[in-house]
Amino acid sequence: MTDQLPPILGFAAFSGTGKTSLLSQLIPLLKQHGIRLGVIKHSHHDFEIDQPGKDSFKLRSAGASSVMLVSPYRRAIISEFNPPQANRLSDQLAAFPYQDLDLILVEGFRDEAIAKIELHRPSLGKPLLYPNDTHIIAIASDQSLLNTPETLVCLDLNQPQAIADFIIDYLEWSPA
Repeated sequence: MTDQLPPILGFAAFSGTGKTSLLSQLIPLLKQHGIRLGVIKHSHHDFEIDQPGKDSFKLRSAGASSVMLVSPYRRAIISEFNPPQANRLSDQLAAFPYQDLDLILVEGFRDEAIAKIELHRPSLGKPLLYPNDTHIIAIASDQSLLNTPETLVCLDLNQPQAIADFIIDYLEWSPA
């Protein structure tokens, strides 16, 4: 077990581009290579992981600032931010159980200074992020893009295996 953070790779795009869909396809492909990975997903929306009537919901409603729900199969920690706060990736990494991971994938946190793959769908009419973000190492699009720098790897958004291969090559990861 190590206290050193594993490599972190972000996926940056505007909402509706398909970040979660792509990650759902990439995770099993990377796991086939023996890569133990975790995911941190950023949301701009309020969400409720707990449900009314459940014990953990009752405990939070009673005033607990943090509740940890534990079973033999998994653990969930629910922490209230009161008052609401800006989310910084470094704060989330500090709370994330990364010790047994080979890789952390990050969905969102588009403005953080981490290596990222940009996802882009020209049909959405949104601007490309890479011209203003030097941390983007590749762009995955559902259409060919013109005039991208030679240093920027272009990937097919509809070919998750090729994206997984790129990630493995980029990280120079090989099974232990």
